[in-house]
Amino acid sequence: MFNLLLAIVVSASIDSTTLMLGDQTDLHLQVTHEASEQVQMPVFGEQLQDGIEIVDKTIVDTLKLSDGRVQLNQYLTLTSFKDSLFSIEPIAVASGEDTFWTEALALNIVQPFEVDTTLAITDIKDIEKAPIWWWGIIRWVLLALLVAGLGVAGYYLWKWYEKHHQPEEEPINPDLLRPADEVALEKLDAIKEAKIWKDGKVKEYQTDLTDVVREYIGRRFDVQSTEKTSDETLRELKPILLNGELINGDASLNDGKALFAKLSKMLQLADLVKFAKWHTTPDENEQALTTAYEFVQETRIVEELKVDSLEKSES
Repeated sequence: MFNLLLAIVVSASIDSTTLMLGDQTDLHLQVTHEASEQVQMPVFGEQLQDGIEIVDKTIVDTLKLSDGRVQLNQYLTLTSFKDSLFSIEPIAVASGEDTFWTEALALNIVQPFEVDTTLAITDIKDIEKAPIWWWGIIRWVLLALLVAGLGVAGYYLWKWYEKHHQPEEEPINPDLLRPADEVALEKLDAIKEAKIWKDGKVKEYQTDLTDVVREYIGRRFDVQSTEKTSDETLRELKPILLNGELINGDASLNDGKALFAKLSKMLQLADLVKFAKWHTTPDENEQALTTAYEFVQETRIVEELKVDSLEKSES
């Protein structure tokens, strides 16, 4: 039905007008209206009318048309168990104070067999066995096998990656397995023998010398001197050396304050050479090496000294 004032069109159509008893068909309810109009669709219960049952119904589907209008669609699945010709009454659709009606429809329900009233009551149709949905079963089996296969493949891929991408262990520096003072004195002997400062390589000489002392300080006093400036290193070493408990050797050298002063002078001289292009004298280069020897010898661990003394006495 079309209303010129509200421009609302309602219609109803049925897929099959003739059904066998108990069969089903769909009724299509359609409403077209302007987007500005408010339309109230009918609310259906379990029956469309007496004798016609609603098996299922869809929700109202809203579709925007190209001309700006709106179309509402709803489907009702109908059936009947009464042998009769039904006249489906018009269906009402409300909009504001107006009501719009669909056209009337006809539905013919046919009894497919004669009913013998002398027999006992029986079912309308025989019980049918549902067919086995083989494709559904096969699909789930294939899905399970696929998931299991992916899981196994993922496991072996992870094991392969773990085997071939393990981080390589860094080789242990053999010097770390030897006493710190033994390593330091050995390196100082090599520097003393090379005397590269005599060839004009003063900066390299001072760098090598302080590197040995800084490495020794890191292992002996747990002061990471290689990562610190000279001032930072001296600041951490000062309370340790002035305490005097870590100082060993002859009484003339058993003075933490004097040892700290010599070490400070050596590190400061090396900084001047490396960063200020200071030109050292031969005596200063020799004294820096002497100070490095004294520092290592006077701060080496007491237990190591006792072992050395014992071995010498036994020999």
